[in-house]
Parts: sequence; C-alpha cells; structure tokens
Amino acid sequence: MKKKKPARTSSEFDQRFDNGEDIHDLLDMSKATIINHGKKVRITLDMAESLVKEIDEIRARIGVDRGALIKVWLYEKILSEKALKPAGF
Repeated sequence: MKKKKPARTSSEFDQRFDNGEDIHDLLDMSKATIINHGKKVRITLDMAESLVKEIDEIRARIGVDRGALIKVWLYEKILSEKALKPAGF
C-alpha cells in the first residue's frame, strides 16, 4: 500500500479526518503515551434543584454531559487553588 502524503497544516489534517479519510498513517505513535488517572471513586453530591437547572442550561448550550462539565470545573478550581497556595503548605 502506498504511504500517504503527510498533512502540511493542522487544518488540512482536520479536513482529511472530517472527510472520513483513514489518518492512521499520518500519526507518529512512537511518542504516544497512555495517561492513567488512577482508580475512579464515585461520590454523591446533594445540591439545590435550581443549581442543577443552571448547570443543565450551560451544559446543553455547549453540548456536554453534566458530569463531564462538573469534573472540568472541579479540576479547574483545583488548579487555581494550587496556584494560589503559598509554598510550604
């Protein structure tokens, strides 16, 4: 099988992917890594119905799952808190 020409730009790569082209030959998997975030733990969180409705309005607008949106927000908050924490704590 003939090797495909590499995409010259990221937009060309995206276009080829969006068109359904097999892009596996265009990827360099030698530097790929698997990220293991550890064991998942289930939590239960009670909150006001009005807050859930507001979250659902946002997630519907941007097209993501409620749980995924909350996880991203929690992660962003953790990163910002770590950035504000003084050294030695």
